[in-house]
Amino acid sequence: MKIRVPVYGVELDPVMAFRHLNTVNKHRLYVCIHCFRAGLYWQGLTHDLSKYSPEEFFISSAMYQGTRSPNEGEREDKGYSLAWMHHKGHNKHHFEYWTDYDVRTKLMTPVKMPLIYVIEMFCDRVAASKVYMGEKYTDASPLAYFEQGRGRRAIHPVTSRLLEKLLTMLRDEGEDETFAYIRRLLNEATK
Repeated sequence: MKIRVPVYGVELDPVMAFRHLNTVNKHRLYVCIHCFRAGLYWQGLTHDLSKYSPEEFFISSAMYQGTRSPNEGEREDKGYSLAWMHHKGHNKHHFEYWTDYDVRTKLMTPVKMPLIYVIEMFCDRVAASKVYMGEKYTDASPLAYFEQGRGRRAIHPVTSRLLEKLLTMLRDEGEDETFAYIRRLLNEATK
């Protein structure tokens, strides 16, 4: 049995909607744990709440696959992802949110992200890797995924270097050392 949601142009299978909800909840739990380890309690508690909005939930449930972001399925189906456009516009931990019109070049240009959102982005990427890779996850997985997109993303160079540094540290030194470094970094930034 499928449920038609005409305003979003999708038909929902309740089982897939439940599986998508489970994936979102699991991802948010991992991000919350990671943000708490970093000392970013508010970011952990409020991370990705827009995924429960109708604009994201219905489409993502209809495109749910379990092994990758539903946004990829929507892109393959339509050529773009409305759910992703809504998501990146409502979540400051995505570098895609941080673009603005540059008065000098007259182009949309990446903007350097505030530190707390870079840390939340790091937590998000680690959590996503854990959820989608399951038992195949290693501390090298988030960096490998980041490296796959090199040269294809519009991210501020300072933001990109910091994220890559954290992902490399995770790969080389593990979670405990990386989160200890992040807490020191955040403490220094608030002095």
